[in-house]
Amino acid sequence: MSAPPSEQSFAGSVASPGLALGPIRLHVTAAAASAIPQRTPAEERKALEAAITAARARLTELAEVSDPMAAEILTVQIAFLEDSELAAPALAAITGGESAMAAWRAAMNEQIAGYQESDNAYFRARAVDMIDLRDRVADGLASKTTAPPPPTDAILVAEDLPPSRFLETDWSCYRGAVLMQGSAASHVSMLARARGIPMLIGLDADLSALADGAAAVLDAEGGCLIQHPAAATLDRCRQRLARLQADATADAAFLNKPAVTADGTRVQVCLNVDDPAALESIDPAACNGIGLTRSEFLFFGDTGLPDEETQFQTYLRLLAWADGKPVTVRTLDAGGDKPIAGLTPDQETNPFLGQRGLRLSLARPEVFRVQLRALARAAARGPLKVMVPMVTVPAELNRTRALFQEVAKDLLAEGFEARMPSLGMMVEVPAAALAIATFDADFYSIGSNDLVQYVTAASRDNAAVADLYDPLNPAVIELIERVVSHGAATGREVSLCGDMAAEPKFLAPLLNAGLRVLSVASASLAQTKAAVARCTLSESG
Repeated sequence: MSAPPSEQSFAGSVASPGLALGPIRLHVTAAAASAIPQRTPAEERKALEAAITAARARLTELAEVSDPMAAEILTVQIAFLEDSELAAPALAAITGGESAMAAWRAAMNEQIAGYQESDNAYFRARAVDMIDLRDRVADGLASKTTAPPPPTDAILVAEDLPPSRFLETDWSCYRGAVLMQGSAASHVSMLARARGIPMLIGLDADLSALADGAAAVLDAEGGCLIQHPAAATLDRCRQRLARLQADATADAAFLNKPAVTADGTRVQVCLNVDDPAALESIDPAACNGIGLTRSEFLFFGDTGLPDEETQFQTYLRLLAWADGKPVTVRTLDAGGDKPIAGLTPDQETNPFLGQRGLRLSLARPEVFRVQLRALARAAARGPLKVMVPMVTVPAELNRTRALFQEVAKDLLAEGFEARMPSLGMMVEVPAAALAIATFDADFYSIGSNDLVQYVTAASRDNAAVADLYDPLNPAVIELIERVVSHGAATGREVSLCGDMAAEPKFLAPLLNAGLRVLSVASASLAQTKAAVARCTLSESG
């Protein structure tokens, strides 16, 4: 009798937090396990065209039932399939005697390599979409599918997972996912976080090191996948899962209650919004309004930049949902890990320190004015507030205010209802935090993710420097206290809308620093309110 396999632990980066226990299910495309029939060149050409049509139809079906953010992602792939140039090299190879499968794969592999080797981050990110198109059409060319039956409570493991594959996966069969590749800023990572599916990316292992059906622990909090866990590991995992479930049940009782500390101090807990579609499942009573709307979702996709009316209607939708509570919209924060084709600069050596956020908006006033016009119109309809990202010097904020005032004046002259809203700034650049008294903002919102990253000179997505990326670094807390103190002295609201606000262990230091307004994702509303209730401000952070 052979000994049971030894426990193996593989490190990875957290794309979506959580903890899961279940068997590994390796993702294999149907074409990889199918026999391909021999056909004449004419039959091969017809088969390829039919497979492309079927793949395009499937993606269109997915787009029609997906939320706006996911639909925008899928339109990129649909547009690729509608371009006759995509299949041209494969069709030429078929005429020369190649099979449709071989011709298609060779042609797509060449394009994929070009995307993967690009100096442009946006095009490198599109490589996964091209891989998905290659495999979808190849599946259509296969003579049969050999997809295994749906698993039960499994952990999906794949080299990578394109957004379309994520969207058509029945996640009721899975407890989480692990990808060998990917990034925390990828579309599929955003989708996983939006749906609360634990996910690790960039696993430090080859796919061949993992066994289909092997028991595993997915620790998307500690950042590891444990294959063949020992009995003691399984016991610890089950105890943690039980605690997490008990905590979630207890926290849920706080969801629709005001946030109040143990010694009676009221705290506002607002909502971060990545996509308005998610608001359909959230009760406005659970928050004090929308503290951050990331307007980037309007600009993703391959359908061009959003026009004024599209943006205006979206902002009205946010106001209608909030039902009289304040709604804060952040202007476009493109660049860094959020490249937008045709807008962000190509081939920046360090995009996080380049033309991103407000810097980009001011450099592209023809795009910025459209957003400001839509915001000024929406501000006439409800309590809309606007804040700008990546402000470094007062001149940037002053230019924005002047442009905003000009836009509002133009709208009134054209017969539109318009109003200059409260104009605030994100505090995420250390230079701005240090000189906060020089900025004429109506309110301040601390973006802790970038502030910590820039203060500690450590990327939050790099496991090698994770110990340096410390939100409780004294320099970070000192800058937060500096901004809060200035806000209190001048009667201006200061909030914090980064990930730090949703971590219970950081709440006492933040509240003792004087913060009274937090903004978190919907999944963290109950947990944050419960954590506030456990804080006593007389205690040190």
